[in-house]
Amino acid sequence: MLLIKDLKKSYKKNEVLNIEKLEVPQGQSFGLVGNNGAGKTTLFRIILDLIRATSGHVEIEGNDVSTTEEWKRFTGSFIDEKFLIDYLTPEEYFDFLAKIYGLSQSDLDAFLAQFEQLFNDEVLGHKKYIRDLSKGNKKKVGVAAALIGNPSIVLLDEPFENLDPTSQIRLKKIIDAFKKDRNVTFLISSHDLNHVTEICSRIVLLEKGLIKMDEAVNEQTLSQLNAYFGGNAVEDVIEKGE
Repeated sequence: MLLIKDLKKSYKKNEVLNIEKLEVPQGQSFGLVGNNGAGKTTLFRIILDLIRATSGHVEIEGNDVSTTEEWKRFTGSFIDEKFLIDYLTPEEYFDFLAKIYGLSQSDLDAFLAQFEQLFNDEVLGHKKYIRDLSKGNKKKVGVAAALIGNPSIVLLDEPFENLDPTSQIRLKKIIDAFKKDRNVTFLISSHDLNHVTEICSRIVLLEKGLIKMDEAVNEQTLSQLNAYFGGNAVEDVIEKGE
């Protein structure tokens, strides 16, 4: 379970995040939406201890991320291309990760076989460095890397960005399979409201660092979000069921 409590982040006098309490239970698929500057990536970076909060704390399975390392064993993530070792080929990168997680070659081969359709013969076997791949193929490598090592919680920031429609559909199937077969908790930040409401069971909407909406996904969720981002106040959207 992920627990966020009394979390604040400020840069000088500018408060960019203020979350009193947020819990994500094991196995839930959690979608984080909001406009640019809402605090989505800042929140993910604090969860992963890449930046420190001004106050408050984050716990993953009871481990405070700012004071322990234990949570890293079962947490996968891909935020941006900086997470990749771009002077390696994809094969070298996956071999490197396999050694970290103690996977045999056969284990790694079985793992990568799950991504064969997503990779679409564009990622492996071409002797290309990761830095020379397209943005979409870098995204595929990063998402696969986030899922290696049998994580129980995975954070993905804009996983559908730069992917063609076929790859987006294939990625959704992979995420769905990991949810159902391995009970993986997914935290997905995305500007794509259609995809995030399709694969997530809960949506949290951030605006200027504050939670404006926290709802279980239902048949009205997508239209509510479209109405909100179209200019209606979130309170009116929820009350009217738009």
